[in-house]
Amino acid sequence: MAGLKLKIQKREKLADQLYGQILEQIVSGNLAEGAKLPSENEICASFGVSRPVVREALRKLQTDGLVFARQGVGSFVKKRPPQGLIEFAQAGDVAGLLRCFEARIAIEGETARLAAERAGTRHHKEIEFALRTLEQGIGSGGIANEADFDFHLAIARASGNDIFVTMLNSLHTVIANSMGVALSITRTGSKERAQKVLGEHQQIFDAILSRDSAAADLLMRYHLMQARQRVTDHARDK
Repeated sequence: MAGLKLKIQKREKLADQLYGQILEQIVSGNLAEGAKLPSENEICASFGVSRPVVREALRKLQTDGLVFARQGVGSFVKKRPPQGLIEFAQAGDVAGLLRCFEARIAIEGETARLAAERAGTRHHKEIEFALRTLEQGIGSGGIANEADFDFHLAIARASGNDIFVTMLNSLHTVIANSMGVALSITRTGSKERAQKVLGEHQQIFDAILSRDSAAADLLMRYHLMQARQRVTDHARDK
């Protein structure tokens, strides 16, 4: 990383920009799995940023499971994300996309649980329609991120709590973007990977249909955690 300089974008947080540029080094293989990252001082000098910015970026990389720290030794690359993560998303946006997954895990497990308890026949039909549209989109080689969003939004409506609907709609852009990245990576992977993604959606729907609230909650959280893993680990479900 010697000689590299951070390209400042005024609208983006410096820590997210630094996160993205370190991420690019990991995805490209310039920093291989197990490799030691430069010291905080070296990163400060190379990118022309302060120590707090470096520490925030490294903390986020650790939170996302991409690097790990050894006290008194330094930070090391834990795993390499798929190439598609920086092909289908701006590197500086990746930290925000992964934060979106964190928020969705907290929110959507509950929406699925309540949907299993409260959904009526109309809600079941809306969720199933979105699911079949998603299946058709992925089956035809498309990205279908809007169908994916509609599936999750239909579950929020079925929860009977309009606040959940408002929350998802307010996050529509970032959620749809994260879905687009995840589905684009899935499209370039194996058929088995695509089937696994669709299978997770089907299991959530089945749990809601059978009014198994505990299973709906668990399966939604599992699906979102798996989706997050699939976009951060090149070895996951190729």
